[in-house]
Amino acid sequence: MDILEDLKWRGAINQQTDEQGLREYLQQHKELTLYCGTDPTGDSLHIGHLIPFMILKRFQMAGYHPIILIGGATGAIGDPSGRKTERVLQSEEQVRHNEKCLTSQMEKLFGTENFEIVNNASWLSKLTLLDFLRDYGKLFQVNTMLNKDIVASRLATGISYTEFTYQIMQAIDFYYLNKNKNVTLQIGGGDQWGNITGGIDLIHRIEGADHPAFGLTIPLMLKSDGTKFGKSAGGAIWLDPEKTSPYEFYQFWINQDDRDVIKYLKYFTFLSHQEIEDLAISVEKEPWKRLAQRKLAEEVTKFVHGEAGLRDAQFITNALFEGNIKDLSVKQIEQGFKNAPYVEISKESKNLVDLLVETGIEKSKRQAREDINNGAIYVNGSRQDDCDFLVDVPNSFEGKFVIIRRGKKKYTLLKTK
Repeated sequence: MDILEDLKWRGAINQQTDEQGLREYLQQHKELTLYCGTDPTGDSLHIGHLIPFMILKRFQMAGYHPIILIGGATGAIGDPSGRKTERVLQSEEQVRHNEKCLTSQMEKLFGTENFEIVNNASWLSKLTLLDFLRDYGKLFQVNTMLNKDIVASRLATGISYTEFTYQIMQAIDFYYLNKNKNVTLQIGGGDQWGNITGGIDLIHRIEGADHPAFGLTIPLMLKSDGTKFGKSAGGAIWLDPEKTSPYEFYQFWINQDDRDVIKYLKYFTFLSHQEIEDLAISVEKEPWKRLAQRKLAEEVTKFVHGEAGLRDAQFITNALFEGNIKDLSVKQIEQGFKNAPYVEISKESKNLVDLLVETGIEKSKRQAREDINNGAIYVNGSRQDDCDFLVDVPNSFEGKFVIIRRGKKKYTLLKTK
């Protein structure tokens, strides 16, 4: 199965500018250079951004040459795609910081072989206003630009000339890469269709209608309930481990709905068709085992955070599930209990009954003693049935935390001041 058929099987193609032409090009050329761009509007990508780059990765694994464009210039302007209001312009310092962070993330995902990163500031910043108007502006019809979805959707509320010209700048990117890097295919999200076709039109106007240039977009990812994919109760799921820890990242994937998990396995993993089809049978016949969810969480966490990140996430998951938290490190506790309820306490040893009442875990000393005597209270993973037990706060997890569990799953994190 060729790369395009594989993408179709995975449901990863929304629109193509010339499917037959691209297929013939791939058959006639062993080498293909393609690109996908991202503007440095933030210092991390989230998993919604990841979708087109997964497609780029598949082309890389098939032996083709991917280029990632970091929009140092376009990011300073702001893409109007998918927005109802004007973007707030970022400072040059913030844009440079974001560029550095995104470059680091991409290098981690794509490695160093058969892959490169470019920044459109290196060519767009050299254009004078006269160059821009004479060499490129002359080739764009305003009526065509107004009909692009990204512009038409904003006409009622208003769009600045700055954002209006964004599509010309992205078109110049495709033309520049086509001419200087032999890029013939651009990949993007569904909202990038107008920008991609603008680039192809520019290439054809300058180089001729037969000059090879193709575009491919990815479908909008929705969950089975119709809501937007990529967010949890705590917000976006980021690739930056400081924003979304490997444990949180792993938990997001392992908690996916049976109705969505096979679709995500097709999109976000490099498992074979047979492996995914076998997991689909498991979802249908033995859903309680959640084999597909576990495999999804393993594969995506390993891809984004590496083997070490996956091991960490699985260790924390197993420790919390089994209640065996004694061997967790402080860093692992910070990951696993990031969104857990917590209470601040002073850094001194305390009687267990008093501690339970002071922190609100128990409503009264009578209830606290009853739960302790019944074996329902665990301190740092160990069951405590002695009402006179003294909690050694200074020596508990480097003096930073005490973890109380009441019953099977109700954890409360106590943080020292």
